Amino acid sequence: MSITKRLIPNVLREPAVALIGEECYVSLVEQLNVFDTDCLKYAISKGLGVGLVLGGTIMKLPQLIVIVRAKSARGVSLAAYAFETLSYWIITAYSARQAYPFSTYGENFFLGVQNVVITLLIVYYAPRSTATQLAGAAVATAVGAYILLKVPMSYLAMLQGSTIPLTFLSKVPQIISNHRLQSTGTLSSFAVFAALAGTFARLFTTATEVNDPLVFWGYVGAAVLNVIIAVQMVMYWRSEERPGMPKYREDQKFPVAQELETAPIGIPSSPRKHDSITSNPGGSGRRWTRKLD
Repeated sequence: MSITKRLIPNVLREPAVALIGEECYVSLVEQLNVFDTDCLKYAISKGLGVGLVLGGTIMKLPQLIVIVRAKSARGVSLAAYAFETLSYWIITAYSARQAYPFSTYGENFFLGVQNVVITLLIVYYAPRSTATQLAGAAVATAVGAYILLKVPMSYLAMLQGSTIPLTFLSKVPQIISNHRLQSTGTLSSFAVFAALAGTFARLFTTATEVNDPLVFWGYVGAAVLNVIIAVQMVMYWRSEERPGMPKYREDQKFPVAQELETAPIGIPSSPRKHDSITSNPGGSGRRWTRKLD
């Protein structure tokens, strides 16, 4: 009898066997056979899968908290979250109905739930938001979830294939928004980098445990786009504190123009490049003319 077999109590052995199977448990734990590559890969995949599921229960919470504290969803794309949420629900429904291990897709369920809350917050904090719009978003979410549970499996498989373009549609609006603003706004850095790490880990677990190209290539697309967003997060880090960058609000698309409208007549704001001063021939004061790029 091996030392580990005598030392490890049944209360720990049973969950481990349930996770990686009797054969791999005996090989890796009781016989300490670290050269059993198949069981080693399987055990690593299971460990990563459980970690991803547990991490998925909280991964979006920092983004949710940032929006609530700021009372704004500036920089967070509604289209991106809507498409991403749909993608999460499709993956969850498809994997569950295919009877794949929960450890290979479980985080998508928890991320989808959190995304629903964030999407509703984006609608709620949007300028000129109405209760009707918020209720409409909630009803659309419920109807979509019901359809995914009832649609025939053949159609659901097609929807699973659509998660690749859906992933593209969910990430590209956010990438464009970041580039246009030269800022990531209230986008949570924790959520961005956690998503990046999660997609790479999920590529490994999918390749190890699930022989399904539809699922695998969906994660490949997500990984590529998550890399781009993570790079933007690094590029635009602390961009809001750069000198000379105008303050931006949801209702303020043209800061300079608004400044001109609110400035007292005859009293210029702080001089800018290309501003010019022209004397009034009548001598009654100064006439300010402004040339804007």
